[in-house]
Amino acid sequence: MKREKTALWLLVLLGAALMSLPWLFPHCGGFALVGLVPLLCADHIADVNGIRRFRIWHYSFFVLWNAITTWWVAGATVGGAIFAVLANALQMSLIFGLFRLSKRRFSGVLPYIFLAVAWIAWERWYLQSAQISWPWLVLGNAFAQSTRSIQWYEFTGSLGGSAWAWVVNITVFLMLKAFMEGDWAHMTRKARIAADVWLLMVTGLPYAASAHIFHYYEEVSEGQVQVIAGQPNFDPYQKFESMSQAEQNSVLLSQFESAMNPGWEGLLMAPETFTGDVFLDRIQEGKSFSTFQGFLNKHPGASLLFGASTYKVYNQHSAPSILARRFGDGWIENHNSAIVTDTSGRAELFHKSKLVVGTELTPYPKIFVPIDDKLGGVMGRCIGQEEISCLHYGQIPFGCAVCYESVYGEYCTGYVRKGARFLTVITNDAWWGDTPGYRQHFSYSRLRAIETRRDIARCANTGISAFIDQRGEVISKGPWWEPAVLSGVVNLNSKQTFFVRYGDVVGRASVLMFLLMLLALLVRLLHKN
Repeated sequence: MKREKTALWLLVLLGAALMSLPWLFPHCGGFALVGLVPLLCADHIADVNGIRRFRIWHYSFFVLWNAITTWWVAGATVGGAIFAVLANALQMSLIFGLFRLSKRRFSGVLPYIFLAVAWIAWERWYLQSAQISWPWLVLGNAFAQSTRSIQWYEFTGSLGGSAWAWVVNITVFLMLKAFMEGDWAHMTRKARIAADVWLLMVTGLPYAASAHIFHYYEEVSEGQVQVIAGQPNFDPYQKFESMSQAEQNSVLLSQFESAMNPGWEGLLMAPETFTGDVFLDRIQEGKSFSTFQGFLNKHPGASLLFGASTYKVYNQHSAPSILARRFGDGWIENHNSAIVTDTSGRAELFHKSKLVVGTELTPYPKIFVPIDDKLGGVMGRCIGQEEISCLHYGQIPFGCAVCYESVYGEYCTGYVRKGARFLTVITNDAWWGDTPGYRQHFSYSRLRAIETRRDIARCANTGISAFIDQRGEVISKGPWWEPAVLSGVVNLNSKQTFFVRYGDVVGRASVLMFLLMLLALLVRLLHKN
């Protein structure tokens, strides 16, 4: 038994290492197609040898995978990193535990189908409904640095990649199991050929289809917009200690000035939360806004998109919302916003809706706001807008994903359904330092480009600022942790992909299958009892 338990630990370590590679190194997405096989093998060994409490091993597998790939969260908050790793791994482990329960009543391949659809249904819940949401390790994200292999995401979105990963992993495991137990030798020749063909199809056809789409896809250009992304490179932990807002504004505008030719027309971009002096009831009176207007008056063909912490003050006795904080004799609400302005003085706003739990969002506020008040108000209470909307460069609508929002694929299709003809991302990834975190976040923008077939202009405070085309290819990008200014063009596109028009079909189908199979499982459990 000791030897078997040692084998379980070796399989756990091997699987966690294989599953981490796609998030840590470019062009390693293929490892996700076999990275879960060691865990499935360990599960089978535990069953055959009657090893109890296998949850210790599968929870350890998920903890290691989460820790190896997302340890960098500790750069911003050690407590948050520990919670994210342990809580996310716990949810994965619960799904695997449900799979083990299903093996008591389902036979053959059914428990493995149940595992796949349960997992994808959970990922969809993370992406759509959960207030405490951390979809960083959605299996389909494993291919974010291997984009030439998943051009078909324009039909399925990232959960199509999750389904692909599960189908191949389960197929490889079942064939390996058949070899090890001698069943392969007893299969007919036609059955072995069918199994080989199936493995070849589920593994190779998606690669072949993607290569075909990539080769023949032609960038749509219904016009172009010139874009300049300013990367001022301010340390967020010293942003207001080392330099005043006026000095920061001066640095940014100097960057723009250096990249603009006389008569330049286009969109200027500044990163997320660049300013913190915008009050929504008097936007035009803000110092930064006035400074930007003065600059734009010298360049009348330019518009400016910038991120801002924005506030709304209420001079009243009762709180306007549960997320409002006391402010003098009244109340204040805050938002993480994107603002577009031009020489007209207009201020078009979009409030970030997919908020980071803890630092921006107090989830389930009726429960946690009273607790947070007793702790002194340590959690963020940003308020997002209820419905997604586009911003405009002149008469051209475009979407602006603020930081974390670029992780949510189906959410970003909302910009396109509202008419966005190109996409932008503004972010500040410096909180994590020089770790895999900012590179992973950057790669997810490439998935959004494929899913929507929209050019993306990305502006990050410390990097990676970039221009990404409709195939998810990086046209140009800036350095990390250096001041930079990036100039480029984005092509306009009004066509909608299948994923944009019909949404996450794979996720919805998985939810339906999971519920039906869960009902069947419950009936069988109750009937047995």
